[in-house]
Amino acid sequence: MGTLSDRPTILGILSQAILLALLFGVGWGKKIPSNFVFGDSLVDVGNNNYITSLSKADYVPNGIDFGKPTGQEIGLKDFTPPYLAPTTSGPIVLQGVNYASGGGGILNHTGKIFGGRINFDAQLDNFANTRQDIISSIGESAAMELLGSALFSVTMGSNDFINNYLTPVLSTVEQKLVSPESFVGSMISKYRLQLTRLYDMGARKIVVANVGPIGCIPYQREINPSAGANCAPFPNELAQLFNAELKDLIAELSANLDGSSFVYADVYHIVDDIIRNYVSYGFENENSSCCYLTGKFGGLIPCGPPSKVCCDRSKYVFWDPYHPTDATNVIIAKRLLDGGLEDISPVNVRQLLEP
Repeated sequence: MGTLSDRPTILGILSQAILLALLFGVGWGKKIPSNFVFGDSLVDVGNNNYITSLSKADYVPNGIDFGKPTGQEIGLKDFTPPYLAPTTSGPIVLQGVNYASGGGGILNHTGKIFGGRINFDAQLDNFANTRQDIISSIGESAAMELLGSALFSVTMGSNDFINNYLTPVLSTVEQKLVSPESFVGSMISKYRLQLTRLYDMGARKIVVANVGPIGCIPYQREINPSAGANCAPFPNELAQLFNAELKDLIAELSANLDGSSFVYADVYHIVDDIIRNYVSYGFENENSSCCYLTGKFGGLIPCGPPSKVCCDRSKYVFWDPYHPTDATNVIIAKRLLDGGLEDISPVNVRQLLEP
């Protein structure tokens, strides 16, 4: 593969699992449900192009597999268009909208270093506008039916660690004052309110991705040299602490919100498995950026015009200091689509979308 992503991402294809299945010839044989996407840079398809932000991907060599840099994290632009694009209006929103924003997080102060970003609360505000547009277009009854059968995916949490609690220098005081348990607790409390609000606005089939092994990304390897050739332990411990509480939250919401189907996507497990067994997956490099400029792992400076690009992107797990390659994304997407309980629970994406 080499055609699905613009700047490849850990979860860039999570919300596109249906379309991916069709591309591989294993479609449902029926109309694709509407698809509403919420998240951070891992699923941003270009919303940050329309705001003043340092978190963008609209420059080369991003887009090398897509043909040009669009600022999108994935190349399936016709399936879930960015909310802020002027063309995302009228009948097109009935097929779904992407609200994700690079730098965004669960907590509203996350990502301040990027300037402009759209955090989850604001993304939900934007969805409320879309919801009203849909009601005005097809009526309330039909709108609720459409939303009830639609796929909703939420990919949040990584930035709350990488660009908040773990931000070099800036987070030193916070880490001394706020314990990991307290910080994660504040994230879960906020997330509970946000996911409940999404349900209250009509969402029923909701896939929530956990935080991946962020200590293994090239950037964290660079700023934690004491880890040597291993993943940085503390960021991964934070992710695992959050993920354990998130899994309980998903079970709680499914039990308490009538008619809901919340699904827990264990991306941490999948990506960790790929990194540990990278050779068996056909990779040759599991710890360095394919798009690099400097650093032992190529993780010190974001991918940009001055960067060099590896000869064979399909042999690298990571594209840049933060995001995996197309090849990695395809593996993740297939496992979320058809994987067992160790990858996604209580059902996979295909099972979730069955009538």
